[in-house]
Amino acid sequence: MAAPHLTLAIASSALFDLSEADAVYRAEGIEAYRRYQRSREDEILPVGVAFPFIRRLLTINRIAPDTPLVEVVLISRNDPDTGVRVHNSLDHYKLHVERSVFTGGRPPYHYIDDFAASLFLSANQGDVEEAIRLGYPAGRVLGGAGADDDGDELRLAFDFDGVLADDASERIYQEQGLAGFRANERDHALTALSPGPLKGLLTQIAQLQDLEAARSLKDPGYKPLIRTSIITARSGAGYRRVISSLRAWGIRVDESCFIGDMPKDRVIRKFRPHLFFDDKLDNALLAANHVPSAHVPFGISNRAPSRGSPQGDQVVGDEPASRS
Repeated sequence: MAAPHLTLAIASSALFDLSEADAVYRAEGIEAYRRYQRSREDEILPVGVAFPFIRRLLTINRIAPDTPLVEVVLISRNDPDTGVRVHNSLDHYKLHVERSVFTGGRPPYHYIDDFAASLFLSANQGDVEEAIRLGYPAGRVLGGAGADDDGDELRLAFDFDGVLADDASERIYQEQGLAGFRANERDHALTALSPGPLKGLLTQIAQLQDLEAARSLKDPGYKPLIRTSIITARSGAGYRRVISSLRAWGIRVDESCFIGDMPKDRVIRKFRPHLFFDDKLDNALLAANHVPSAHVPFGISNRAPSRGSPQGDQVVGDEPASRS
């Protein structure tokens, strides 16, 4: 079997803190922004929400140094000239990012397919929503930069419905209530749900974990780098459907938390993921108070206007929406 190759596409707004530059753009316009970035291109950008996630993700290439398993592609709304500061910052932090696209203000999500990316991360809400609408796997990062203790273990946590699985069960819950949901899950306990937007990502992560397990058999001193968890409001009758789906997909996870109506941040604080994915904005914002978080605006939970706090649009400075 060929070794898996995982490619992630990330906007500079997710990787670095661009809030100061973004404030210049919003207050003074594109030309002032360009002057600001050029005059500071030797000043290193502060790390952003997804920085610890990306740094640790790239360490996975240690599994097979001769055949890198993970690639990160930078896709930015900057033009190539103002993007110099971003590349200088990549070099400073020793992040091995070989490929980059600078769109000069145009939407970046059109390049996701070209790189066969399993995930697109950005702080730009409109870009992420449009990527999801077009069928791409995407998440909008929330919160501040997570604490990075220089360790190498990568911890990822996922909600289930609307993230790994589609929203079929969530639709029944919203249309028929908890009793209808429980009855449906009992009747279909052994039937796998259809994949959601990030099922492909977790599949590739699980394949990397399989390689780590094989290496551990040959080298008992090898310490695996990846740990995964599902943190879901499912409980009781909803438990078996998750297991049936994971088995059908050929995916294993290290931990799972079926917590019902308990606030998710209680278990999130214990697992301490470097990125947590949820389709409900309220849950993603709650998690963002403690760990780096990403909202996946997929499915029925995102059809109505967002009920999240207005602060949700302020937790990370977006890249300017238009730089033509």
